[in-house]
Amino acid sequence: MKLSHAIGFDDAPFERRWRGNVRVFGAAYARGHLHAVVRGQVRRDGRNATAELARLAASAGPGHLQLIFLQGIALAGFNVVDLPELHALSGLPVLVVARRPPNLDRIRAALLEHVPGGARKWRLVQRAGEMEACAGVYVQRAGLTLAQAEGAITSFALSSRIPEPLRTAHLIAGGVTRGHSGGTRV
Repeated sequence: MKLSHAIGFDDAPFERRWRGNVRVFGAAYARGHLHAVVRGQVRRDGRNATAELARLAASAGPGHLQLIFLQGIALAGFNVVDLPELHALSGLPVLVVARRPPNLDRIRAALLEHVPGGARKWRLVQRAGEMEACAGVYVQRAGLTLAQAEGAITSFALSSRIPEPLRTAHLIAGGVTRGHSGGTRV
């Protein structure tokens, strides 16, 4: 299965002390071309990321999207995405992409010691499974095989190892929030 239509999501930068809603941006691609941009919001350290991403994906390309890319499993601090639930709600495979695997010991400690509802969120992290090496990055996935994940990354990684929908969402989030997108790294 060749995946040619995908959306990538990233959250906007926010101050460490911020406790409200955080904007989330999505960049939908049809083959190698930007097709749509969507914007929503999730609560800092909240529980609404999964539902909001499913809603945004549905609004970006009904009937066209084939894949959701995420830059990490959490948005807005520790608003952890339930990967199998996002797959079920959207009907789309979900692929989390990271340059390097996260430090799970630090994440577990932060969730359990400092975040309301941290035990539930830690279970979501565990439910997502270990990150796997794939096409020069690390991935977690729901609804697609490792071979399909590799094909998707290869198809959408046009100017770096990071798929273009994620790279573009990151640039948009920084540009809209800070007034420029330079100096940030995906």
